[in-house]
Amino acid sequence: MAGFFGLMLLCSLLCAARAVGAVPEAGLQTLRSAEAVVRVAGEAPRPVAPVSLPFRWADQAPRQPGGATVTFDLPVPPPGGDDHFYGMLFEALGNQAAVYVDDRLVARWGQLGDAGFDAGRGPRLVRLPADLLEDTAAPLRLRIELSFQPQRGGGVSAVRWGPLARVEALEAQERLWRNTLSLVYATGLLLMGGLAAGLWWRQRDPLYGCFGLAAVAGALRNFDQSGLQMPLPWPWWGALVAMSYAVHIALLARFVTLALQRPSPRVLQWLTTILWASVLLAGASFALRQPLMWTAALALLCAGGIVSLPGVVREVVAGRRPTAYALLVAGVLAIAAGLHDLLRVRIGLGSASWVPLTPHAMFGFVLILAGMVVERYSRSVREYRDLARSLDARVAERERQLTAAMDALQAEREQQAVLLERQRLMREIHDGVGSQLVGLLNLVGRPGADPALMEAQVKLALDELRVAVDSLQPLEGDLTVVLATLRYRLQPRLEAAGLTLEWEVDSLPPRADVTPQTAMQIQRILLEGFTNVLRHAQARRIRLEAHWHAGPPERMEIVLADDGHGFAADGLAAGGQGLASMRSRATAIGATLAVTSTPGRGTTVRLDWPVRR
Repeated sequence: MAGFFGLMLLCSLLCAARAVGAVPEAGLQTLRSAEAVVRVAGEAPRPVAPVSLPFRWADQAPRQPGGATVTFDLPVPPPGGDDHFYGMLFEALGNQAAVYVDDRLVARWGQLGDAGFDAGRGPRLVRLPADLLEDTAAPLRLRIELSFQPQRGGGVSAVRWGPLARVEALEAQERLWRNTLSLVYATGLLLMGGLAAGLWWRQRDPLYGCFGLAAVAGALRNFDQSGLQMPLPWPWWGALVAMSYAVHIALLARFVTLALQRPSPRVLQWLTTILWASVLLAGASFALRQPLMWTAALALLCAGGIVSLPGVVREVVAGRRPTAYALLVAGVLAIAAGLHDLLRVRIGLGSASWVPLTPHAMFGFVLILAGMVVERYSRSVREYRDLARSLDARVAERERQLTAAMDALQAEREQQAVLLERQRLMREIHDGVGSQLVGLLNLVGRPGADPALMEAQVKLALDELRVAVDSLQPLEGDLTVVLATLRYRLQPRLEAAGLTLEWEVDSLPPRADVTPQTAMQIQRILLEGFTNVLRHAQARRIRLEAHWHAGPPERMEIVLADDGHGFAADGLAAGGQGLASMRSRATAIGATLAVTSTPGRGTTVRLDWPVRR
C-alpha cells in the first residue's frame, strides 16, 4: 500500500507540474509559423514556406544528414513597458544550432555539422542584447541555422517570446521537467537496481534480478535525457541508448508479470521474445539507417506492456494483494506514456512533442519495488515471529515432557536404588551376621564347647550387625565419619582385650565415591584386620592411620599396624580366607591392599585408594 500511495502522489505532482508548464505564462507569445530552406545531403536546397512549428528533421529526411535555415519575424515589444530585457525559449533546438537576430549572432550550441554535440536534449534560452531592442519600430528578423544527424530527433520547436524574467522562469521549469528529473530518476534507478541486485545475489529470486537489469538499462536512458554530453560518438551512442531502452521497457514488463502470485509461463515466453526482437531491431535500425525498425521496436515494446496487463487485471479482480492495484495503475500509466512517445515524439502525430513521458511513468516501478521489498520484509518478520512463538510452544511442550520423563526416571532410579540396597543388606547380613551365627550354632551343638570362643563368636556377629546398620547412615562422602564410627564400635572390645589404640586420622576431604557400599567394604576390611589382631597377634598396641596425599596422583592411604608377634612370609603367602576376603573387598572399591609382617615385630595392613577425577 505504501508503494501504491507513493506512486499516486508522484504521478499527481508530475501531472500538475506538466499542466502548469503547458499553459503559456502571462505576457509570453508563442510563435508557431516560419519560413525554412531545407538542405538534404546530396540534394539541392529547397524552400519550405510556410512551415508550422515544431519543425522536425525526421519529417524531411529521416535517413540522411543535412541542415536547414528557419526564419521569421519577432513581434515588436509593446512600447512603454516595464520590461527592458527580452528572451526566447526553444523547447527543443538542434541537433546543432546558431541563432541570429538581424544577422547578429546571439547564441550558438555546437558547431554546425559536428555530431559530437547535441543541443536537442533540453530547453534552450536565448537572451536578446538590450541594444537590439532600442529601435522597436520595425520587427526583428530571427534566423536559425541548423544541422542534423539522422535518427537523432533534431528540429525546431515553437518559440516562446517575451520578457526575459518570465522566459527564464519557464526555462527553469522545462529544464526541471526534462533534465533534472532525468538525473533524479537515473540515480534512483541505480540505487534500487543495486538493492535489487544484492537481493538477487542473496536469494536468487528472478524478480529482483529482472528489476536490477532493467534499472541499470533505464539509468542509461535517463542519463541520456539529462542534457549532459555523452562519451560515445553518434550513432554508436544512439544505438546503445536505444538498445538499453528496449531492455529497460521489456524487463519492466517482465517484472510486472513476475510480481504476480501466479505468473503466466506463456506471457513470460512472449516477453522474452519481445525483448530480443526489440533489441535486435534497435541495433539494426542504427546500423542500417532504417528509422522504421526503431519505430517498430517501440511499437513492439508497447505491445509487450499490453500483453503483461491482463494478468495484473485478473489479480486485481481476485482481490489478492494491494500490490496488484499499484502494478495496474503503474502499468496503465506506462502504456499510456509509451503510446504518447511512440505517436507524438517518435512519429509526430498531432502536435509533435520532444518531451518523452515514459521515464516519468517508469519511475513508478521503483516505488513499487520499494513497497514490495518492505512488504516482503514485513511478511518475513511476521513469519519469523510466528515461527519463534511456535518453536517456543513446542520447546515448552518438549521441556514439560522431558521433565515428566526425568521425574519418572528419577522415581524409577530411586526404586531401583532401594531395591539394590535391600539386596545388599540381605547379602551382607547373610554373608556376615548369618555366617557368624551359623558358626556359633555349630559351637553350641558341640559337647564341651568353650564359652570364651562362643562369646567371641557372638561379639563378631554383633560387630557384623553393627557394621551393616552403620552403612545405612547418611555419610555425605565423609570417610572420617566412617572411621570414627568404626572406632566407636570397636573401642570397648579393644580395651577389654588390653589393647591400646593409637588413632592418627587426618581431616579427610569429602569424596563422592564414599557410598554406603564403599563405606561397608572399608569397615569390613578394617574389622577383619582388627579381628585378626585380637585373635592371633597377642599385641599390646594397635595403630590406625588415615592420610590424604595431594599427589600426583591424588590418593587416600589407610594403615592398620600392630606390635604383635607377626608371622613368616610363608604364612603371608598362604593368606587364608581372611586376607583373601580383604583383598577382594579392596579390589571391589578400586583400591590396593598390601599386607606386610615380620616375626616378632608385628603386622601392617596398608590400603591405598586412588582418587578418580
